[in-house]
Amino acid sequence: MRTDIFARLDREPEPPKIEVPRMTRTRLALFGGTSAFYLAIVVAVLLSTGLVTLDWKIMLFRPYQQWPELHAFLDYYVVLGQRGPTAVMVAAWLGWRSWRQHTLRPLLTLGAALLLLNVTVGAVKLGLGRLGPHYATQIGSAELFAGGDIFPSGHTANAVVTWGILAYLATTPRARRYLSALSAVVALGVGLTTVYLGTHWLSDVLLGWAAGLLILLALPWCEPLIGRAEAFVLGLRDRVREQLRARRRLVPSLPVATGGPRPAPYPRRPAAAEEPVREVIGSRTGRAPAGRGEGRLAPPLAASRPHAVRSERTPVTPAGSRRPGHSRPLTGG
Repeated sequence: MRTDIFARLDREPEPPKIEVPRMTRTRLALFGGTSAFYLAIVVAVLLSTGLVTLDWKIMLFRPYQQWPELHAFLDYYVVLGQRGPTAVMVAAWLGWRSWRQHTLRPLLTLGAALLLLNVTVGAVKLGLGRLGPHYATQIGSAELFAGGDIFPSGHTANAVVTWGILAYLATTPRARRYLSALSAVVALGVGLTTVYLGTHWLSDVLLGWAAGLLILLALPWCEPLIGRAEAFVLGLRDRVREQLRARRRLVPSLPVATGGPRPAPYPRRPAAAEEPVREVIGSRTGRAPAGRGEGRLAPPLAASRPHAVRSERTPVTPAGSRRPGHSRPLTGG
């Protein structure tokens, strides 16, 4: 039994018993509180309250000009919130976990979370149509319904969901605590980085944090559907395997001689009945006997039938046939 750290890279012999998170009272309370915070941010922006004023003050402060030495590093750090690169990295990790634990739940949970993220955040973005700081037209305005798509912040919400899903799928309480703290730090940093770069208002980031947290808190409601989808996919895989095995059993494995042709897997069907070739026995020159059409060539003997075996030939001697004398015709006087 391996005890080193590389033993964790081996595939587990049986699927582990993973406890699926449930919608507890604590989770419900957090979901309700986050929903109230989400609605408060939306109303505050719609009514152009002091939150919009704070947005403009930070934008006019231009943090990227105050601390330009951070710009190069934060340009790379903000990639941790882009959906494409982060989804690929996390999917690769969860794919290895799915293979090791004989389950599709990690990948299906990630897919469900990203689907909810695209639908909910995308709908609010397109519905409110807010412009970003770099495209603002009027100081003090909320810049809503102007054809933009930055409210809430997609980078921030994606960072919360993509990295938070690792904590959600953790199998031990200790790992869940560490991954929760790590994902919170990454999501907080990504959100503040977008404010520093001037690509989002502060209210965009606040709403992005709330949107991503709501999706993570709502995932236990999706667990029954995820379980049914996993059972369907695994059942389909088993049926395909059985069909392939059945096909392999139908094809016989016949030995093949070295350098010879490969035998057909099934016996050849007999060809259509052909008219038998009638052999005309004649002289060695291939001419038909007299009375049956002289001058007509008979089919070659070699092509009509094979040579007779030795036991079928009439034994002859240099003196002639070995038949008795009385069977020979008498000639002369």
